Amino acid sequence: MNPKYEAAFKPFTFRSGVEIKNPITMAPMTNTAAHENGEVSDEEVAYYQERAGGVGAVITACTYVTRNGKGFPGEFGADSDSLIPSLRRVATAIQEKGSKAILQIFHGGRMCPPEELPDRQPIAPSAVAADRDDAMVPREMTADEIDEIIKAFGEATRRAIEAGYDGVEIHGANTYLIQQFFSPHSNRRTDKWGGTLEKRMSFPLAVVDAVKKAVSDHATKPFIIGYRLSPEERENPGITMKDTLQLVDKLADQDLDYLHISVGGFWNGSIREDNDQTSRVVMIHERVGDRVPVMGVGMLRTPGEVMRAFETGVPLIALGRELIMEPQWVQKVQAGEEDKIRTTLSKKDQKELAISNKMWEYYTSFPGWLPIV
Repeated sequence: MNPKYEAAFKPFTFRSGVEIKNPITMAPMTNTAAHENGEVSDEEVAYYQERAGGVGAVITACTYVTRNGKGFPGEFGADSDSLIPSLRRVATAIQEKGSKAILQIFHGGRMCPPEELPDRQPIAPSAVAADRDDAMVPREMTADEIDEIIKAFGEATRRAIEAGYDGVEIHGANTYLIQQFFSPHSNRRTDKWGGTLEKRMSFPLAVVDAVKKAVSDHATKPFIIGYRLSPEERENPGITMKDTLQLVDKLADQDLDYLHISVGGFWNGSIREDNDQTSRVVMIHERVGDRVPVMGVGMLRTPGEVMRAFETGVPLIALGRELIMEPQWVQKVQAGEEDKIRTTLSKKDQKELAISNKMWEYYTSFPGWLPIV
């Protein structure tokens, strides 16, 4: 390995006590490859196994904690004990290669496609449609439904423990239900779950509490709890960086293992203020990095770009598209073969990359998201 990259490959120990062999993780990415009943497919298991081994940990695609929270076709589920064997298949495939397995748990809220829901009716904190073309107006959740979904995050965590995972990541980002409760755009409630900034934090913090309780009650060994968040929203009203800095202050006091900052690029500035180009990842790290490790992600394609990100002091880096194109990204850097890292996606490599036809169709449906040749 080139000596200048060695610092990126030292073991990292989380607050919980779980150690990963290096601080590079696979980012959670939807792949739409599961069966309709929520079970993982053979293709999905092979996909994860191919990308495990080099990274310290693999964070799975999101799994729904209740059936009315399914946000994507082909999403695998964590809403029933009957799915524990399915969940175990993914954990085992990752761990057999030497990486830790982290299950991302999720509810899509108003962003759920109606055709993926049993009653075709998305739910949300308030009956406010997303600010996008043809968005459906969701049904406002009752107080009982809110309590049920909070409990469901705890139950999904229990299933992850029973399935052998090393941790869970709470998906509080990308406009889905947890973020919807924090957002003044999607949350117009006047009860204890909405109104002031503090009340809009109540649901995210209640989910964290439910997950922590499940770990306390059921885990027999150290277990990672991470939380993913998006720093800002474009909508008005919407989440601002001022809001998020107050949220991360609260989250930093929750004994979490990491905060994963979901942005399009590690160095990206504000999506609300064009003249504010300070990296949101770095800003959050400077705010709370002495209390909770921050995980950065986004457009870090080369070993040099990853090292530059680490030089900010951010201790954890997630790679996404890079590992779709090059499952052996870490191994090639370690072997001094960074010049052999794939930087494009080619149809002729599909089988070798363990990308099923469903995955290929999904990944190539976003123009410009991946460089395809």
